[in-house]
Amino acid sequence: MSHGFELKAAPGPAVPDNAALASASGVLNRLNKALLTLSMCALVLTALILTYSVISRYFFHAPTDWQDEASVFMLVGATFFCAAYVQSYRGHIGIEALAELLPPRVNAARLFMVDLLSTLFCAFFSWKSWTLWHEAFVEGQTTTSTFAPPLWIPYGMMALGMTLLALQLLLQTAARLSDKPLENAA
Repeated sequence: MSHGFELKAAPGPAVPDNAALASASGVLNRLNKALLTLSMCALVLTALILTYSVISRYFFHAPTDWQDEASVFMLVGATFFCAAYVQSYRGHIGIEALAELLPPRVNAARLFMVDLLSTLFCAFFSWKSWTLWHEAFVEGQTTTSTFAPPLWIPYGMMALGMTLLALQLLLQTAARLSDKPLENAA
């Protein structure tokens, strides 16, 4: 079982054996790294905005009505934009108890089914997110606060992030089918 703190830095995500999948994986990896950088900046900016909000309310008794929504929007973007990057390293939490008990072929089939079902779920979530984004964009939906930013912004970040996660899972599932099995690998 791994907890995360004993994990060593990986040189990069696994590259599929298939040339077309490797090329698509490279493009997605570059996009994921760019979104990771953007998300890191958004987290720092969120911390600064919330700190400013606390200071201005405490010392100057000046309430801000925009900081909560701006922070939530940036946190939504950071969360969804980084999901495909984390998946490219297979860094999401997984239960390893079965992996130790199952024979290698059965475990490989289990991993394939998990990847396939995850891909289908994320593709469905992505599709519903894009319909939600479209509805908010066409209808001009905004939040109910006095700041009233448009809702298509967080919905768009959610939809794009889930689309990238579904693509990452699809690439990994296709690679699992096309890659040559490693000797003595589970």
